[in-house]
Amino acid sequence: MSQSTTTTLGGSPLSIASGLRGRHLTRRLVQLYVGLTLYGVSSALLVRSGLGLEPWGVLHQGLAEKSGLTIGVVSIVVGAAVLLLWIPIRQRPGLGTVSNVFVIGLAMDGTLALVPEVHGLAGRIPLLVLGILLNGVATGLYIAARFGPGPRDGLMTGLHRLTGRSIRLVRTAIEIAVVATGFLLGGSVGIGTVLYALAIGPLAQFFLRWFAVPEPEREPDPEAGPAGVAGVAGAVGAASARGAGRLDAAREPGPGPSAVAPSTPEQAILRP
Repeated sequence: MSQSTTTTLGGSPLSIASGLRGRHLTRRLVQLYVGLTLYGVSSALLVRSGLGLEPWGVLHQGLAEKSGLTIGVVSIVVGAAVLLLWIPIRQRPGLGTVSNVFVIGLAMDGTLALVPEVHGLAGRIPLLVLGILLNGVATGLYIAARFGPGPRDGLMTGLHRLTGRSIRLVRTAIEIAVVATGFLLGGSVGIGTVLYALAIGPLAQFFLRWFAVPEPEREPDPEAGPAGVAGVAGAVGAASARGAGRLDAAREPGPGPSAVAPSTPEQAILRP
């Protein structure tokens, strides 16, 4: 769980530079931008498959049909608009949030310019499967980088915190509204939309574990007095208890990765 996401949900200030430190910084930055790029590529493959898009992709395609803009540009505009909705619900963006807005849209348009239209199910079905699988890989990569949620995921968790409704309910309501609006505008809804909804949770959960970056370990302050020593001892004890809890949880299969706390953008993606 990223510090940036935790502070956002807790109401503490979060800057775009949050999390830009630590010995795994280079790896995290690479994961973030590779993940976002692959997400845009996967979305473009779903477009080329012609068998249905992910929920927000349906809206983007519908708006692109009506506006004459490319679907990547529409994705950027919608992402920026959703980000503005963070203001009244007191969410604050991280580096990953702002990067999400631009990188995915640019990667989508770049991929669509390179990949031609495909005709016939023999070509479309492999594109659909590849697009969904690649989307799961991309989701695991950029979430595990721990640079904050994307605009749409943050909107879900922000409304969950503001309304007190479950993430499942908030996510379902938003995505139904998004798909319905996109479909009415001419977006593509089909078997790919259903398969994406069923597959993305398990795929993202698997790849989130696969690409997890080790959390930084805090070392005790050698100059700490008795109170500091007691605090360190208490923290070690609490950590041991949490470790035991995680070990017990690991023995019993659960719905999501143990490293993902409830009511987070990660859970917003991983929940079915």
